[in-house]
Amino acid sequence: MNKSEYRKRDGLDLARMLRDKQLTPLELMECAIDRAEQVNPKINALTCTNFESGRDLARTATLKGRFGALPFLLKDSGLAYPPLVNSFGSRLFADLKIGFNSTLTDRFLEDGFLPFGRTTVPEFSMAPTTEAVQNGGPTRNPWNLDHSPGGSSGGAAAAVAAGIVPIAHGSDGGGSIRIPASCCGIYGLKPSRGRIPAGPARGEGWGGLATDGVLSRSVRDTAVVLDDVSGMEIGAPYASPPKNGSYAFVLNKPFTRRRRIAMWSVGFEDIPVHPECLAALQTAKRALEEIGHEVVDAPLPPIQFSKFVEAQINVMAANVTVTVNGKIRNDLNSGWEGKLEPAILDAYHRGRSLSAEAYALAITRFHTIGRQLENYILEYDFILTPTLMQPPAVLGTISTDDDFFSFRSKISRYATFLAIINASGQPAASLPLHWSAEGLPIGVQIIAPFGGESDLLRLSARLEEARPWFDRVPAM
Repeated sequence: MNKSEYRKRDGLDLARMLRDKQLTPLELMECAIDRAEQVNPKINALTCTNFESGRDLARTATLKGRFGALPFLLKDSGLAYPPLVNSFGSRLFADLKIGFNSTLTDRFLEDGFLPFGRTTVPEFSMAPTTEAVQNGGPTRNPWNLDHSPGGSSGGAAAAVAAGIVPIAHGSDGGGSIRIPASCCGIYGLKPSRGRIPAGPARGEGWGGLATDGVLSRSVRDTAVVLDDVSGMEIGAPYASPPKNGSYAFVLNKPFTRRRRIAMWSVGFEDIPVHPECLAALQTAKRALEEIGHEVVDAPLPPIQFSKFVEAQINVMAANVTVTVNGKIRNDLNSGWEGKLEPAILDAYHRGRSLSAEAYALAITRFHTIGRQLENYILEYDFILTPTLMQPPAVLGTISTDDDFFSFRSKISRYATFLAIINASGQPAASLPLHWSAEGLPIGVQIIAPFGGESDLLRLSARLEEARPWFDRVPAM
């Protein structure tokens, strides 16, 4: 297979070619490695790579699951897989080895994915850009190298957009799949809380905000991955509603009635929406109406947004403290403070001084938002929003050279409609339906009721047909 042919196919198409013996797993892995060696020096999307391990996996691979033997990248966010070290984007955790597989890793492997590297993240996945010092420089957007690919799954999205792999692992604790999907012109779905296993070493992330998933160029790739890796695991603290059949099976099933969709075009507390993001919203509205649905300008739910942002900051800071203390507890004189970026060090100290009352109140606020949004969406079938309030950020404009509260408050004005959906636990996806006058991708977000991935994927597939994006790729 030549490089241009590899670039033109999604994961399921490549899996079909493997099953039909049109190519071997090793030939496919060589395509991915060759593409990585070609473009990664420009975008800095990969870390902890082990190309020889990837080749060894491919040489001995037997076709498994629905993806056969597909080259794959894991996010450097701590998903356990012993052949690939972790750093969490932090100098404090450089070359961390974890001696077991996570439940999700096992499910990826059983579905035919062959991991050969990890993708870059901001320190502790705390930013909507990917510029960790640990990575030796910023990760760059394949569409414009002066801009960020988003975060925290920025390396994953950049790698998919640049054609290194068709699908990559991501995670989302405040928009970290949807932000980079928007910035890089690909598809990114955050599943419902409890849909994806988090064990065996932990039960939740960030007070229930965080979940794992994938980023892909086609909706069907995400649907099939979600089919194959989702589902309860023993001892999990959360559960999502059981799915009603296969996501892939219902993907092309037509809607039997017109869907009513609420559109949000103003930000909470008058946070401004950039004209290009409003233009993306109108592009999506027209497409939805063309395929037979109703889109109505709707009022925002009565969320106390500033109080939510404070709650999110407190929970994230507490988790930084837990993570750092786990590393330094037996080595307090190692100069560890100099290995953390300023905002993250400030988060550590904030978390240490946080009261139990403040943490419990933060969790209560998350639960309140969950009830508010689920009650709000009872009048509608979906919610349509801009994914981001601004086009992809210029590198350096959202910096960790700040205190943690100011840093995260700035982020809340960039990704206003995202983290509230982590609090509610609902599924939401970013779709690449619009490009700015400067040629940058501008995504829109569609939110479904809790457990509503089937309808969300079906609607995404109809929009993919109405406004195709698969063949629109950065020149690199």
